[in-house]
Amino acid sequence: MFLPVLESSASPDPTIPGLQEAAQNAMTMCGVNSNDDPLCVTLLTMLPANWASPVAWGISLILIVAVALIVRAVLHRLINRVIRRAADGVMPERLRVKMSTSFDGTAAVLTERRRQRAETLGSVLSSLISIIVFGTAALMILGRFGMNLAPVLTSVGILGVAVGFGAQELVKDFIAGMFMLMEDQYGVGDLIDTGAAAGTVEAVTLRITRLRDADGRVWYVRNGTITRIGNDSQGWSRALVDVPVAYDADISGIRDLLKEIAGAIWEDPGFRDVAIVEEPQVYGLEQISDKAMIFRITVKTVPAHQAEIARELRMRVKWALDRAGIPLAGV
Repeated sequence: MFLPVLESSASPDPTIPGLQEAAQNAMTMCGVNSNDDPLCVTLLTMLPANWASPVAWGISLILIVAVALIVRAVLHRLINRVIRRAADGVMPERLRVKMSTSFDGTAAVLTERRRQRAETLGSVLSSLISIIVFGTAALMILGRFGMNLAPVLTSVGILGVAVGFGAQELVKDFIAGMFMLMEDQYGVGDLIDTGAAAGTVEAVTLRITRLRDADGRVWYVRNGTITRIGNDSQGWSRALVDVPVAYDADISGIRDLLKEIAGAIWEDPGFRDVAIVEEPQVYGLEQISDKAMIFRITVKTVPAHQAEIARELRMRVKWALDRAGIPLAGV
């Protein structure tokens, strides 16, 4: 850090016995063969020659630690600012109004999920910054003590390679977990299918994802083993209801009846203001065979409400068909 000095305005008189050797020792500790070190030059003009180098050495250590703390604080503040903006981000406009009126707190859940994801990423980034900054400062301090850093760096490199080979599955899990959080592939409360297991997400870490399936069984899935994700809780969902009727039934009459049912559930504030995003659609004949004709109703809903809307539609269809005297057919 400090470059040696050839001359100083306060250099002692070489004719005085002993002072020349003391000055040479002090300048050697500061570093000889250069006069580019302003700290040594300044100290040699202010302090006795045999004090200049120890004081300069101590000040250099203090400066290294102080700069490391300042850099770490600045980077942490920058990360916190970015994380706060990410946590307070705006929801998609297509669902913001619908979810803001949801009685089950869907908007609050998504906001909390976004906040948790941002804070997790912020914690990981802050830890990495601290390790890098303090690790660099420690190496600089060891260099000031005169330690040869080449063997240290070589040993660290070999250790890193050994750890990389021995813990490659763990590293794979952590990297997959980082990208999962950054891309918001899923979060706590989502209903997902990972291929190996399907269920509701109960916990997400950088290494594993914990699911609970419909039978109450808990699954622990390593993030590095997940190659695909089916998420039923993002953006919007769709409820599909197929209505099989007899082959000889009146097609126009049944279609009109199903449209009335779809319109009635759309006008019901208990569903429209809570779970339904768009007006239900009656597609007409979806399938036809020698035994039955199948009509299909589709409803776009907020995430994870498709099963609730589908059950309500089936009940209303059954009541309407019974009142009209139209029997359901076997498929």
